[in-house]
Amino acid sequence: MQPTSAKLVLENGSVYRGTAFGHIGETTGEVVFNTSITGYQEILTDPSYAGQMVVMTYPLIGNYGINPNDNESVKIWASAFIVHEVSRIHSNFEASQSLDSVLKEAHVTGLAGIDTRRLVREIREKGAMRGVISVVDESDEQLREKALTSPEMSGRDLVKTVTIDQNYILEKEDARYHVAAFDFGIKTNILRMLHEAGCKVTVLRAETSAEEVIALNPDGVFLSNGPGDPSAVGYAIETIKKLVDHNRNTRPLPIFGICLGHQLLSLAFGAETYKLKFGHHGGNHPVKNLASSQIEITSQNHGFAVAIDSLPEELEMTHLNLYDNTVEGVRHKTLPCFSVQYHPEAAPGPHDSHYLFDEFTSLMDLT
Repeated sequence: MQPTSAKLVLENGSVYRGTAFGHIGETTGEVVFNTSITGYQEILTDPSYAGQMVVMTYPLIGNYGINPNDNESVKIWASAFIVHEVSRIHSNFEASQSLDSVLKEAHVTGLAGIDTRRLVREIREKGAMRGVISVVDESDEQLREKALTSPEMSGRDLVKTVTIDQNYILEKEDARYHVAAFDFGIKTNILRMLHEAGCKVTVLRAETSAEEVIALNPDGVFLSNGPGDPSAVGYAIETIKKLVDHNRNTRPLPIFGICLGHQLLSLAFGAETYKLKFGHHGGNHPVKNLASSQIEITSQNHGFAVAIDSLPEELEMTHLNLYDNTVEGVRHKTLPCFSVQYHPEAAPGPHDSHYLFDEFTSLMDLT
């Protein structure tokens, strides 16, 4: 079968020509790169990638197929998938489908056969950009205009597009804790790890009010990962502020945030966030634990960060990114509230930071 020609045009006019796989169509999004070697299934189904085209730096993708167990959510959220070479065969005892067939079913366009090294260098030098992938024979300038008129990530609330419609409960036999977990784009493995830590989990819509949370009388509150600009999720920031006030004035209520949850918690305490040049996306980011001086290898996926010079006096930085010295974790000095920018639950890994779930349950033991 003759491959279908396709091209990626960036908002600055750069053009990358290759062939389409998956859904044959046209799509737009912010182009970001991920440095993981494995885990493409988890990456595609991570809600934090909503609105983004993901470029894989590893050259061959799709060789172990797709299985029914490793999805991080109910669907693929990335708007497109860009690789140097897509494997036309797959071999793994768990695999039930090929990457190509899953993308077709999800109506997600793939682009292969381009120089991903050149594309990644361009993003690193010029920053993440909007782009359009098309199989339609339009001029490069017309496609550039489509990229320029597509939504920017700054100021964009994508949480409302990925959160659940109805709250639900994950029961746990002999549960020691009850956790109210906000779904801003929560990953399956986060829920799995909370469950394994002995938690019954009530999963909440992103717009759930503080009053609704308090009425549940949970032992702790979890703030999940998610897509988009944290400063645009004003309703969540206001809810967290009210939960912090409850913490100060009524009873201690441990709060643990990951990724977007970390940014929202920091904003609720008065810190500021900003957009990174090209974000952190991959499974190999070194982070220093400032308390222990140990270096953790972490999985990351975010385009925004907490400004280090905006941290209020009541928050202390607990973790530091050794690539660019950005904030990777904070803790309140007196309240049982803490968060990290990276993903301690990372699947398929690394697993250096699993201890943070134990820290959360330890706080719930104390309160």
